[in-house]
Amino acid sequence: MTHEREPGRRGVPVGERRGPEEFPEEHAVWEDRTRIFLQPVAAPSILGLFGLATALMMVGAWMAGWYGTGVTPVLLSSFVFMFSGLAQFLAGMWSYRARDGLATAVHGTWGSFWLAFGLLYLLTGVGAFPVVLTPVVGVSNPSFGFWFVALCVITGLTALAALGRNMGMAALLIVLSVGAGFTAAGFWSGAVWPVRIGGWLFVISSVIALYAAAAMLMEDTFGRTILPLGKYRAAANIPGRRAHRPLEYPYGQPGVRIGQ
Repeated sequence: MTHEREPGRRGVPVGERRGPEEFPEEHAVWEDRTRIFLQPVAAPSILGLFGLATALMMVGAWMAGWYGTGVTPVLLSSFVFMFSGLAQFLAGMWSYRARDGLATAVHGTWGSFWLAFGLLYLLTGVGAFPVVLTPVVGVSNPSFGFWFVALCVITGLTALAALGRNMGMAALLIVLSVGAGFTAAGFWSGAVWPVRIGGWLFVISSVIALYAAAAMLMEDTFGRTILPLGKYRAAANIPGRRAHRPLEYPYGQPGVRIGQ
């Protein structure tokens, strides 16, 4: 019976794990040749939350009946598609690099939604999508209502997860989830008042998102807390204090500096 051999292990069968103490020479060579390259990533949620806040403000105010007509979403579609959709989706993908699962879920989900929302009304505007199928406030459209059902559930789950980070992000996602729930009910039933409430809650979510994004942005530029986010460490919520001490080489990386 033959055994498959691991390369470089001098005939050790696969599956027989050996510690570095049994191969001191190979381990020393491995340590000498190992290099760690750090690739700093700015907080992706700064861009993601600004994109989210913008769409929530514009679309939410329209849903609340503050301005506009039935064709208003067509006029907003290109901006929502690019800034609130594409930019936020990219922020979600950059959150992978930052190892931030919560931000990945939030920005990936809502960025995809705004891309779909913008594309729907862009196609409607150029006549490539039937106008009779386009969502209208006060008209029952269960298919479009299902969009917000999914958003409500996923956003609710991320709100629970955000409770483990800070109260600012949790508050944003709770209000946003409830707003998506009311909007789903409105488009499903054809009633106007749930959509109006959903619009109000979207605008409130927009204000919270703007605050959270500004807090992250100012912490990045000033290097300390300016606007507290309700973190669980009391010192992190005191303006002027450092929220955390970054893990970094004190003299910076060769050839790399922070900023532009």
